[in-house]
Amino acid sequence: MTTPALSVDRLAAGYDNGPVLHGVSLSVAPGEVVALLGPNGAGKSTTLRAISGLIRVMDGEIRLAGSNLASLSPSARARAGIVHVPEDRGLFRGLTVAEHLRLGPRKEKLDADAAYEYFPALKPIAGRMAGVLSGGEQQMLAMGRALGRTPRVLLLDELSLGLAPVIVEGLLPVVRAYATEHQCAVLLVEQHVHLALGIADRAYLMANGVSSSSYDAHVLRNDMTLVQASYLGGPEWASEFKDETRLPFIGEEVHE
Repeated sequence: MTTPALSVDRLAAGYDNGPVLHGVSLSVAPGEVVALLGPNGAGKSTTLRAISGLIRVMDGEIRLAGSNLASLSPSARARAGIVHVPEDRGLFRGLTVAEHLRLGPRKEKLDADAAYEYFPALKPIAGRMAGVLSGGEQQMLAMGRALGRTPRVLLLDELSLGLAPVIVEGLLPVVRAYATEHQCAVLLVEQHVHLALGIADRAYLMANGVSSSSYDAHVLRNDMTLVQASYLGGPEWASEFKDETRLPFIGEEVHE
């Protein structure tokens, strides 16, 4: 069996006022796109922050290609190949597109050609400051910067935030292409569920800081019952998450 590029096992993590995650487990293989779906407050963004080392892990393990990351700082995890694109995009308003693609961590050179290859629309605006770009252009820049680091694991938090669906429809296929062509593992948090499932191989559902077992994305696209329940708080979802740490599989009988 191939070792997952990223594996998370029984993860508990949170902030000063207590844990937000209560036993999250997931995995992403090289070249695979995995969607993490659920309502606001479910713990999706917190999961990404824990993986990249931005918040405190209280229990469980996070592994990169089998190596435990417990002792690694956020910067060390980034150097190891975990690249996190946050929902605020992490750009510098006063720097140009070209400067963003030259500005790498110490002793690391970004591959600007990769950014322009996957997002050719950045080339004509290379001299513009990030602060005057449209939302779609800013997201392309954030993504281009991430790809310029040649990630082993790419964490994408709400790629579509503030963007029209038509723009998102142009961005997500690039994520799929990059994952396949470079065998990059992608963990995607996305509010446009249908678009996310359109490029994902598998998906996990989250509620109240707990993750489900994984589902084939094709299965969820054809039966959205559980996804809808996760957002609407349906009785099956609520009863399962009251006492269990997983969701029922589609078609599995739920005993009250």
